[in-house]
Amino acid sequence: MDSCLTPLPEVDDAEDLKTVAGGKVEKWPARLNAIPPRVNKGALEEITPEAFLENTKLWKQRVSYYKKLDYQLGETGRYRNLVDMNAYLGGFAAALADDPVWVMNVVPVEAKLNTLGVIYERGLIGTYQNW
Repeated sequence: MDSCLTPLPEVDDAEDLKTVAGGKVEKWPARLNAIPPRVNKGALEEITPEAFLENTKLWKQRVSYYKKLDYQLGETGRYRNLVDMNAYLGGFAAALADDPVWVMNVVPVEAKLNTLGVIYERGLIGTYQNW
């Protein structure tokens, strides 16, 4: 069962432990686009704060484009439940946060980098999946 749990980040002092293991997260909805503590502290070596912000910006652009192609995505309510089967940092779900949709973020068990904790710190939901 331990292999199915997202490990908490290491804490440096008791102050970190009082807020959230690993660091303080912003209040909703600011935390959706704020740099998560795991990224700020370098817990995921391949993801820098700049890379996180760039990924967030990229997904906002992509979702804007998708909405032009499919007018039913977003405010019309045609789609209510979506699954991002390779969620990475949860950028797709974050870009749709103002729309009446629910996005389940899925991080593949085989993923090179375990980013489910970042998704949680953004205030999003997610799970692991092994196809």
